[in-house]
Amino acid sequence: MACSKFFSGDLPELINEVMQHFHCDYRTLHSCILVNRLWCRLAIPLLWENPFSIKFPKNYRFIEIYLYNLNDEDKAKLNEYIIYNDLFPSNTLFNYSSFIQRLETHKIVNSIDIWVETVKTATTKVPNSDYFIRFRNLLSYSQMINFTKLIYKSLFRIFIENKVNLHSFEFRLLNNEDLKYFDEILELILQNPNFICNIKNFKLDFYMTNITNDNIIRFLSFLSSNCNSISSVHLLHLLFPSYYNNFSIIEKILSQLINSQKNLQKILLGYSDFPLYHLPLSLKNPNCSNKLKTIIFYYVDFKNVTVLNEVFNQLNVLESIHIICCYSLDSRFIQQIINITKPFKLKSLLLDEILHIEPLVLLIQKSGDYLENFGNEGGPQSLVQLFESTIKYCNKIKLLNLISGLNNENINLVFSLIENVKQNLNYLFLETYDIKISSIILQNLGQVLPDNLEYLSLYFDINNINDLEVFLKNSQNTFIKKLLIRNEMNEESEEIFPYIKEYIMKKKKVKYLAILGIFDKDLFFLKDKVEEFKLYDIQVLSYYDLFVDIYNLIKDD
Repeated sequence: MACSKFFSGDLPELINEVMQHFHCDYRTLHSCILVNRLWCRLAIPLLWENPFSIKFPKNYRFIEIYLYNLNDEDKAKLNEYIIYNDLFPSNTLFNYSSFIQRLETHKIVNSIDIWVETVKTATTKVPNSDYFIRFRNLLSYSQMINFTKLIYKSLFRIFIENKVNLHSFEFRLLNNEDLKYFDEILELILQNPNFICNIKNFKLDFYMTNITNDNIIRFLSFLSSNCNSISSVHLLHLLFPSYYNNFSIIEKILSQLINSQKNLQKILLGYSDFPLYHLPLSLKNPNCSNKLKTIIFYYVDFKNVTVLNEVFNQLNVLESIHIICCYSLDSRFIQQIINITKPFKLKSLLLDEILHIEPLVLLIQKSGDYLENFGNEGGPQSLVQLFESTIKYCNKIKLLNLISGLNNENINLVFSLIENVKQNLNYLFLETYDIKISSIILQNLGQVLPDNLEYLSLYFDINNINDLEVFLKNSQNTFIKKLLIRNEMNEESEEIFPYIKEYIMKKKKVKYLAILGIFDKDLFFLKDKVEEFKLYDIQVLSYYDLFVDIYNLIKDD
């Protein structure tokens, strides 16, 4: 009876709660809108909260639905470029533009560019097609830029006029063109402070050199004065050309932004190559000292950072620190950490450059069981001491990322490390281009895996496909939700499929599977095999779709 009521829509609160679990599962959400009116009403806002980031379906005609809500003035400007075919009804079922919650400036530009090319292609191939719009003339490059800017500005005007409740705003400047587009909408934002006054997540990505542009400074100052609700700040690519010395201007403005927030709980600093002084010190303000829970350092050079112990001693509720592929983790850095009187809750230590082993050993010892994510992404180094220290002091590791430096000297320690943390281990990334080490891992890994894994990625040079067979046999007692196997040597072998069928498919030991470099193409494109896996409730995905970016995994934790 309860199940019947659930599907008939008699339990809307429960259905809504369940629907939230499909938040980024766009395939499932598309299916939900076909069930009934209630399910459709609940699923549509989730589908339309950030369509610019949806990978599926790869259809950019949602932009046309937005444009249908243009005011008369903007429609007149748009009419200089395009011809409307009145295919859309005068009233749509929903006010789709009111559902937008997340905006990222670069993705909007990119989506518009793809949409324009889609329309141009359709107009060229089928001039009289029933496409929603057609260009009056195929646009020149300069006309294309002006048209894209018009669409970009029009979309922001639509969102502002609909008084959207914007949750996240990502201001990404990946090139100078991005800055030109942002110039188009700056006055709109400045004139409508309510548009961004309630954002919770703010990301600023300066992947360009001209970050002292006056409009950037105006925008950041405006944000500091009109928004104090941000709980998560990501500041990326704080890079400066060598001839620019007055970098403290922008750092002070960003410090003002941090100081103005009343509920800042997470901050990420990434790709910074200048002396961080004002920014870390801004974390000492009363709001941060009693609110800030997470700090992520991502590709930061600690060479000239000298205020760590001063800052960390003031943070009263800090729960986790993440150090991901940072530089200058030397004795000077570790001495600052040792001088911290409070526990140093290092949750992630993913290494890239390893120049000094001893300070890292002390850092691992200082962190102890706070450490949950550990790994090495740099070139080959002697990792014996690091592995030994991790085994001795860190028993609660959930993610191991070992994609460099594996050799005969430390491979047995790798197995010991996995065995030592298997009760907590959820994510395991192993990668090596050494044929012998690849063979050793495949021959022995299955025996030390835990009973359950969320994610296992194996990226090897597999010279003998029989090694993979041994791994499959030995790991049949482990359920792996997401399994990725990639053979760099592209040693194609259909002979392995019966073993995959026997130990993965029939035993249902995997939920999602991706294999690359063993069959003549990505397993995802072998439709007959994909259909066979479906019979056992195993979903085969493209290798690159199933691949997990560790940075995104940690920052979204």
